[in-house]
Amino acid sequence: MLHYQSWKGCQKDSYLTILLFLVVACLTIGCSDNATQKRDLTIEAFSELKAPVFQMSKSEILADIAKMGHVGRDSLSPRGKSFLHYEQTSRLLWVGKQGLTSQADTLLSCLSNLKRIGFSASGFKVDEISSDMLRFRSLDFDGQHPVNEVVARLEYNLTRAYLTYVAGQQYGFVNPKSAINRIESAPDSTGKVKVTFVNLYDVALERPTHAFYDKAIGCIATGSVGEMLKEVEPQSPFYRKLLSQLSDSASESSRKRILVNMERCRWKEKQPMPTQGKRVVVNVPAFMLYAIGPDSTMAMKIGCGATKTKTPLLTSAIEYLQVNPEWNIPQSIVNNDVLHHAGDSSYFARHRYYIAERATGKKVPIGSVTRAMLASGKYRVSQNGGRGNSLGRIVFRFKNNFSVYLHDTSTPGFFQNSWRGVSHGCVRVQRPFDLAHFLLGDIDEWTLDKIRISMDIPPVTSQGLEYIRTHQQEENEDGRKLPRKLIGYMPVKPNVPVYITYYTIYPDEYGVVRNYPDVYGYDQQIWNHLKKYI
Repeated sequence: MLHYQSWKGCQKDSYLTILLFLVVACLTIGCSDNATQKRDLTIEAFSELKAPVFQMSKSEILADIAKMGHVGRDSLSPRGKSFLHYEQTSRLLWVGKQGLTSQADTLLSCLSNLKRIGFSASGFKVDEISSDMLRFRSLDFDGQHPVNEVVARLEYNLTRAYLTYVAGQQYGFVNPKSAINRIESAPDSTGKVKVTFVNLYDVALERPTHAFYDKAIGCIATGSVGEMLKEVEPQSPFYRKLLSQLSDSASESSRKRILVNMERCRWKEKQPMPTQGKRVVVNVPAFMLYAIGPDSTMAMKIGCGATKTKTPLLTSAIEYLQVNPEWNIPQSIVNNDVLHHAGDSSYFARHRYYIAERATGKKVPIGSVTRAMLASGKYRVSQNGGRGNSLGRIVFRFKNNFSVYLHDTSTPGFFQNSWRGVSHGCVRVQRPFDLAHFLLGDIDEWTLDKIRISMDIPPVTSQGLEYIRTHQQEENEDGRKLPRKLIGYMPVKPNVPVYITYYTIYPDEYGVVRNYPDVYGYDQQIWNHLKKYI
């Protein structure tokens, strides 16, 4: 075994001298603690251990580590946490009284098999670590390779590789908010801010904390690095399926697609998708919605945001639905599409728009409204509900930061197209009544018929048919038929989780895993951050 003994000299630093035996490790592949075979040094080697070339100084080792970099602005990155540990504790992790710990061998065994998850050894400096471990154990130190520099390099490289691996497997190697939310910049007219980026990924995620890193570091001292490496391995069935596909994939483009979607599986959502109960999943690249129930999955086509007006990725819960809703046009759409029609009464009549003061709700004559008034944000432009409304006949509401929702459409022809990026960000659904029925669950048929009648869908009950026979549909002053408003609002109880996601490999409603195009270019953005590990 190795043994360290402190000794005093004329220098201020306290030195440690290697006294007994050094080890040659036989590495095995895997992410668990493995037995390590050792070979004692000869007496001749032992007699040379007091030579200056073998003298180890903890203070010099820490100083050499400090020369490699500093904590920087992000103390919660693996790099920053590695430097922070040595700065704050002055404690070596991998070299102790017994020399290099067996935990170093456990980590190196795991890192030597990174190809299993599609990563390369170079991204974790495996060759450099392996070379320095061999140099340390064979006492191969000289003026070009001083012992303190070798130990400093070993300590830092092992710690950074370890923290990078466990944090990446547990939380993701790429932070999607950094990769996706810095793709597009929004125009800024104030002149005060140079660049404002568009928020495209708004899912609340768990990220590595100091407590997580401290737990991982604690495993080194307790000899449980192998257990930690196993604990952080992603366990979702879809991740395991992608992992199996990776071993069978030959083409570079296919491997890239698999690796990017494996990375998405690592992201740890604060509100993870449940495996029980109802949920609604929108997968943007597939242009599909899946209403998943306890026993079956209903799939339908959707239309999403166009390339310039992307649908944001988010997690929420559907709280209620509205039948024949008015559309309060977002100010961004007013500025881009409506502003230049200010004062054009025929345009507003054709689209069934009206203008009202935001403060009072009072309607304002179209002819009196100027471009400046519309641009001020003090006036709301709305579209009357009913046939021809841009939201269609029903909308499904949930809390989010973008004023987006799921809704019907007045122009369903685009569902015949393979490319369905047609909206300003909302999600248009192909079968809105079926989705309403799914969300509302076991409600009586007359209530369902009231929704049908309000949406101009033929009723199916005798009560509904009698209502149609005895109630003539009203018309407005232009002769346009007004919607029958038997139901305007229905709560969804309990709320149903909704997930707007982005996977370019994803199972369909039958569980068949399919590939989809990278419609917003997010795969490439994630790859740009991930490829340093590949």
